[in-house]
Amino acid sequence: MKRIKFFKLEASSNDFILLDNRKQNLNLDYKNFAKKYCARRIGVGADGLLIIEPSQVGIVKMRIFNPDGSEAEMCGNGSRCVGLWLKLEGGYRKKKTMRVETKVGIIEIAVSSSQEIKIKMIDPFDLKLDLPVKIFKRTVKVNYVNTGVPHAVIFVEGLEGINVEKIGRAIRFHKKFSPQGTNVDFVEFGGSNLIMVRTYERGVEGETLACGTGIVASAVVASLKLGIERKVKAKTKSGEVLEVHFKNERGKFSEVWLEGGANLVYKGEITLKGG
Repeated sequence: MKRIKFFKLEASSNDFILLDNRKQNLNLDYKNFAKKYCARRIGVGADGLLIIEPSQVGIVKMRIFNPDGSEAEMCGNGSRCVGLWLKLEGGYRKKKTMRVETKVGIIEIAVSSSQEIKIKMIDPFDLKLDLPVKIFKRTVKVNYVNTGVPHAVIFVEGLEGINVEKIGRAIRFHKKFSPQGTNVDFVEFGGSNLIMVRTYERGVEGETLACGTGIVASAVVASLKLGIERKVKAKTKSGEVLEVHFKNERGKFSEVWLEGGANLVYKGEITLKGG
């Protein structure tokens, strides 16, 4: 029987299993592992699996697998969890800023003494506003941007009453966003520089309590649609308020930082049958 050490972390109630494979000795099928152990009730239970591997361009490489086994390009909340783990468990307690390799490029992570974590995201791209999308015999205006993963952003009134599962799924699989599909963010303006966000996540195939790349996508679109400059505060389904800082020069965004907390919930061991 083979035993594997794991860490359970969460950021904005978005929870993850983390495995340290820097020594390349785990010899796991990550896809099947994610499907089995991210499952609620019968596994550890998580919104995703984080794998830490060696890197030639950063201090480590981060890989993310969804509960359906698909590999994601990027995860904002997962990145915050990785940043905290590197400080507490990964041997980088004294390092102020850490460069981490992802599938979409290098991100920078800074962790404060109070465990507030700032992630420098990739520059958003492929921005499109007011795309007409027909669902359930009506046309809705959808904004689209890639913040490491694709996001469709929809402004609504009465956010709490929105059927995120039904509408989100219809847009996530809509032919306009095929073949890769998209995450879907429902956004309500809260006044000043505050927005409220609920997200249907691709790969999870349901609503999560928070989505970091979705918060960034929503903030970027809010900056353009609502005229919010430099900083957007975003309240997640979990109730936590995250901050997104950025530069917006005529619709071109750079220096995008996502800021919020994270927690190491517990450590454990998984016994693999036949290992």
